[in-house]
Amino acid sequence: MNKPLLISDCDDVLLHFAPHFAEWVAETHGLVFNLDQPNFAGALRDADGEPVARERVWPLLDHFFLAEMHRQHLVPGAFAALKRIGETADIVILTNIGDQHRANRIAQLEAFDIRHRVLCNQGGKGPPVAELIADMAPSATVFVDDLAHHHDSVASHAPDVWRLHMIAEPRLAAISPPAPQAHARIDAWDEALPWILGKLA
Repeated sequence: MNKPLLISDCDDVLLHFAPHFAEWVAETHGLVFNLDQPNFAGALRDADGEPVARERVWPLLDHFFLAEMHRQHLVPGAFAALKRIGETADIVILTNIGDQHRANRIAQLEAFDIRHRVLCNQGGKGPPVAELIADMAPSATVFVDDLAHHHDSVASHAPDVWRLHMIAEPRLAAISPPAPQAHARIDAWDEALPWILGKLA
């Protein structure tokens, strides 16, 4: 029988992202990223409090991942959880950034001694999750992500996958409801680990 599989997002699941992005846009662009606003694009405001145009948001994200990933740090419990899960399961990190940032993401994770296969994706994560399952034929699969629309996508394309909604940034977690298509919502790795191991068994 093939090994089970954990497919995990990275930003605000394994590594803190939102507060570091907020710090960077304030320092370098004079913008405010409101961590009390659940809509990412709507959370970014200029000095007058006006929303930043959507077409400007994505280049800012691109630049952050190009040059500012060194700001990010590990989510508490993530390393220990991955180490324990990796004793019995394969692990793939499916990160929603462009392929041009893959080498940086791999190096970033390796600096924290996290060494697993990294795949980049843009758009819903259902298709790449389905492809991984078709290629690897795992005995069971758990998908972990902080964004509800990715759980919707995985539910549609790979409905047999166990889906865990995790938001490691406490301020975002406090204002974000559980993803309707997730099987569970757990925002801390030490609490999530038993749930994940049980589903992968």
